[in-house]
Amino acid sequence: MTTIDSALPSPRRWWWEGAIVASAFALTLLGGTIRVDDTLSAPPATTYVIALVSSAALTMRHRAPIAAIAVTTAAGMLVAPLDLLLTPLIVAPAVIAAYSVAVRFERRVAAAMLLASSVLLIAPTLLFGALSWQDTSRLAVVAAFVMMAGVLGYSTQNRRAYLLAIEERARHAEESRDSEAHRRVAEERVRIARELHDVVAHQLTLANAQAAVAVHLFDSRPEQTRTSLNELVETTRDALDGLRATVGLLRQSGDAAAPTEPAPGLSRLHVLLESFDRVGLKISVRHEGPHRPLPPGVDLTAYRIIQEALTNVTKHSDTDTAEVGLLWSRDHVTITIVDSGDAPTASAASDGPDRLPGYGLIGMRERATAVGGHLSASRGADGGFVVTATLPFPSTNDRTS
Repeated sequence: MTTIDSALPSPRRWWWEGAIVASAFALTLLGGTIRVDDTLSAPPATTYVIALVSSAALTMRHRAPIAAIAVTTAAGMLVAPLDLLLTPLIVAPAVIAAYSVAVRFERRVAAAMLLASSVLLIAPTLLFGALSWQDTSRLAVVAAFVMMAGVLGYSTQNRRAYLLAIEERARHAEESRDSEAHRRVAEERVRIARELHDVVAHQLTLANAQAAVAVHLFDSRPEQTRTSLNELVETTRDALDGLRATVGLLRQSGDAAAPTEPAPGLSRLHVLLESFDRVGLKISVRHEGPHRPLPPGVDLTAYRIIQEALTNVTKHSDTDTAEVGLLWSRDHVTITIVDSGDAPTASAASDGPDRLPGYGLIGMRERATAVGGHLSASRGADGGFVVTATLPFPSTNDRTS
C-alpha cells in the first residue's frame, strides 16, 4: 500500500496545527453535549477522554495518516457503548483524518479505508439497540461527512498534482529555452567565424600575393612595383569594406537598425574574379543552362564557396589558371572550381579523397549543408584540384505558390 506523496508536507506554523487540534477537541466536546432528545448538557468525563485521544492522534496525520484514521475511528466507535450520541461533531477528528488519508493515498486505496472507517463508526450504534428514522438519518450524515472529507481530500490531491505538473512543465520549458539559447549561440559563433574567415582569408591572400610581387620587382621594375602597391592599397581597402559589410550582416538578426551593405552574391562574381586577376590568377567562367536568380542565402553561399575555392588555389596551387563552372538545372545549381596545378593539400587527405583537412574546406561544406546542398573536393583526373558544390533553390512553382 503506497501513498501518492510519501514525503512529509512542508512545515506549517505551529499555531496552525495547534488551531486544528484545538478545534477538533472543541467540536468533540460540543458533540458530547447533545442528547437524544436534542437537549444540551455538560459533556461527561468519557467525552473528554475520547476528545483527548482522537485530537492527539491528529498530530501524526502527516507522518502516519493510516495510524491517525485508525485511532480516531477507534475513538469514535466508543461513542455508542459509552451512551453518547453519535453525530458528525463528536467524530470530527475522524473526519479530519479521513481528509488527510484522501490527500496522500491513491483513490481506490483511500476509498477503501474511508468506507471501512464509515462502517466502523456507525456499526456500534447499529448493534446497541433499535433505531428510529431520526437515528438512521443521523448515522447516514456521519458516514456522509467521512466520505465528503475524502472527496475534498481527493480534489486537493488532484490540485497539487496539477500544480506540480505545471511547475515541471515550466522547469522543462526553461531548460529547453536554455538549451536552445546555447545551441543558437554556438551556431552564431560558427556563422561569424565562417564569414570572417571567408572575407579575411581571401583579402589577406590577395594582399600577400601583391606584396610579394612588389618586393620581387622593387629593384628591377619600379613602375610595376608602384602598380602592385596601388593594387595592395585597393585590396586592403576592399578588405576593410568587406569586414565592415560582414559585421553589419552579422548584426542584422539582433540589430535591425544597423546600416548594412547588400550581401555579396553571384551578381558580384565579376568583381571577385577581377581581384584574383590582379594577382595573376586567370579565371574562365563557363555557364550551362538557363540562369536563374538564387535566394539570398543560397546566393551568398555560392559566392563564398567560389571565393574560398579560388583563394585556396592562390595559396596552395602552383598554377595561374582556374575555371569556374555554373550548371543551372530546374531545381539546383552545380558549381565546379577546377585548377590544373599541383595541390599539396590533396595528398594530405586522411579520411577519403573528398575530405581534406583545413578550415576553409570545412567552412565550404558547412555552408553547402546549411542551405540543403552538399560539397565534395578531390584531386582532378589531370592532377589538379576540383571542388564541386550542388546547391538547391526553389522552383518557379514553389516561389509563386
